[in-house]
Amino acid sequence: MNAHAMLVHHTRYRYDRPVHLGPQTIRLHPLPGTRNVLSHALDIAPAAHTRTWSNDACGNRIARVVFGERVTHFDVTVRLTTDQTPTDPFTFTIAPHARLWSANGMNADPALGAYLLAPHKATEATPLLNALTREWRATLPCPTLDLLTGLTRAIAARITYCIRLEAGVWSPEETLRNAAGSCRDSAWLLIAVLRRLGFAARFVSGYLFQPERDAPEHLGCELHAWTQVYIPGAGWIGLDTTSGLLAAQGHVPLAVAVTPQDAAPVSGLLDQCVATFEAVMETMPLPAMSEIHASPRRLTRPS
Repeated sequence: MNAHAMLVHHTRYRYDRPVHLGPQTIRLHPLPGTRNVLSHALDIAPAAHTRTWSNDACGNRIARVVFGERVTHFDVTVRLTTDQTPTDPFTFTIAPHARLWSANGMNADPALGAYLLAPHKATEATPLLNALTREWRATLPCPTLDLLTGLTRAIAARITYCIRLEAGVWSPEETLRNAAGSCRDSAWLLIAVLRRLGFAARFVSGYLFQPERDAPEHLGCELHAWTQVYIPGAGWIGLDTTSGLLAAQGHVPLAVAVTPQDAAPVSGLLDQCVATFEAVMETMPLPAMSEIHASPRRLTRPS
């Protein structure tokens, strides 16, 4: 069975009148160095625009798009080819001094400082988060890998996954209080606990390829969020609080950031108007065209 697959991801915005769009930042390019990506293309409409590529402070490849005239629509299309051959996510080596995690942490690299900051205001009451942190701090010192896999599984078991179409991310305290949340909510909760335990951790926005729930013989894809933690010797390792597993071949990171807001797939300003949003994803096995199976996912809502 050929493990190569193509994703075609359409994002469409429609406006009720011609509007001025401010500069738009698009974070839909795979993180440089992502090994399971074979090709990538980004198309934008209307055609009358300027596009500038750059790398941001976190190393993301971002496109900045500027429209010189008013527009009634804004379309972004990604074509991404990946290799979905199963991989072992545990093929990394932890530095000897970091194999047993202590209560003091071990990330001395000043470049990691921003990823160690508490993801909440100092004045915010966080009794549930405090209790969860104490529970895991009481296990230290602990083998680092056991700690990370155990904590990820525990959050996946404790937080019921739900789909939230509204924008924004719940605070770690809200997610614990609700005992439920979207992938971005539980990822942000894991980041909060990891940083309190002395780990550098960051938010990841990306694609997740996996079998369709109603048709497991077919591969689907959706936008997803997870966590990356920095382990000395191993580097950044992905942890998925929706599944409770390490990130593997199905995860394609598009943007990493200190906070979820800085990893949004598309961000920018526009005039006040009535706007609608639609996202469609189609996954296709490669290379034989006769075997193509499209698996569309549609999401339409006013914004």
